[in-house]
Amino acid sequence: MTITDAPKILTARLDRYADAHTIARYEETGGYQALRKALTTLSPGDVADEVKAASLLGRGGAGFPAGVKWGFCPPGVWPRYLVVNGDESEPGTYKDRLLMERDPHQLIEGVLLASYAIGAAQAFLYIRGEMPLAHERVAQALNDAYAKGYIGRNIMGTPFSVDVVLSWGAGAYIVGEETALIESLEGNRGMPRLKPPFFPAAKGLYLQPTVVNNVETLSNVPWIVSNGAAKFTELGADTSKGTRMFAVSGHVKNPGVFEVEYGVTTFRDVIMAPVYAAGVRGDRKLKAFIPGGASSPWLYEEHLDLPLEKVIVDKAGSMLGSGAIVVMDETTDMVKACLSVVSFFAHESCGKCTPCREGTTWLRQILERILAGYGRPSDIDLLMDVSDNISPGLVWPPKQTTICPLGPSATAPTASAIRRFRHEFEAHIDRGMRARGEQPPPAQAVAEPAFAGRDHGGLE
Repeated sequence: MTITDAPKILTARLDRYADAHTIARYEETGGYQALRKALTTLSPGDVADEVKAASLLGRGGAGFPAGVKWGFCPPGVWPRYLVVNGDESEPGTYKDRLLMERDPHQLIEGVLLASYAIGAAQAFLYIRGEMPLAHERVAQALNDAYAKGYIGRNIMGTPFSVDVVLSWGAGAYIVGEETALIESLEGNRGMPRLKPPFFPAAKGLYLQPTVVNNVETLSNVPWIVSNGAAKFTELGADTSKGTRMFAVSGHVKNPGVFEVEYGVTTFRDVIMAPVYAAGVRGDRKLKAFIPGGASSPWLYEEHLDLPLEKVIVDKAGSMLGSGAIVVMDETTDMVKACLSVVSFFAHESCGKCTPCREGTTWLRQILERILAGYGRPSDIDLLMDVSDNISPGLVWPPKQTTICPLGPSATAPTASAIRRFRHEFEAHIDRGMRARGEQPPPAQAVAEPAFAGRDHGGLE
């Protein structure tokens, strides 16, 4: 196993101190010194260049380089805003919540540094409504930071001024999509905007240039400014620098959030190592695992030795996404597991796009019919056909007939389960038909299809 001695960038304080959320502990452990360094010795461009040189990939799902995104704001257009996506709601994902609850000042310092770098005079922290402790801790941290002069006018006696606004979301998964989050911040129903023209960097909040970053992404910035991009790039793999937090849940002995060296640690390490998730519960066999949140295609035992590196997992036909690894052991009914995930996406569809609004509901209803004992042999192909109408070709990376990726997210568990475990769907249908006094069709050998495109262990 590959257990490295990489320094903890994000969790060093919260692993050591029960009061890591307080401003006193944060200052005692070097907090706000990166901000002081930036305001007194670095220009906004210097901070942006340092983050760009660090190759800090976004930690919210898409993995887009943060420094590059900061440079997309059109020059000379003001005001501009920074929006923090704290609406973590992908099933199995809870790393950002931990950062907000246990080390909120680290996030706030990252927000201030990012605002300085892009020239934003106002930042918005959008936190999911079902996270009351995170909201309470961040609110207290903001009050304390204002009282200490870290936020507000002429911070640390410099010309830099910024206000940070805390907003409480209503608990809609769709606002994890950046344009839907912006709609919600403006007081509208959270629905994604068309791109173009509404690329947030050009036309975002109040149709002004806006940078939207994830909580974990911004929490890396103080360390990068303090220690330099060169130190950050010494950690991780060629295309995935630094460390990254992964939330491991499901059928494991020690579920939790673990900060590991990005691109070096493997799935086997984080699932099986005693210092991490400690293996499958009851020492059972692993049947499948979701590598990056519910919207990612499933991986299997033959993928355990893949490193947690964005490019490699992408080529294997899935993604690291939101950093949520969900483990399923050999006792798992994969039809029920598929329904569980599909039901979430059907419930959270905003309804703006017909393929998503209708398609995700049909997927759920067909799966419910199969599990209730009323499935038909044609239902398996019908599930794939409905999925294909939402995400044409069922290829990876996914194509979509929808404005945002929520619709294709529901096809990932459907296609994964059917392609690998078609026999389980057939068994449910056969049992239901026999219970109704009907004769199931003769079993046919069906070759397991790979995703269209390159062949990577049957999943592309």
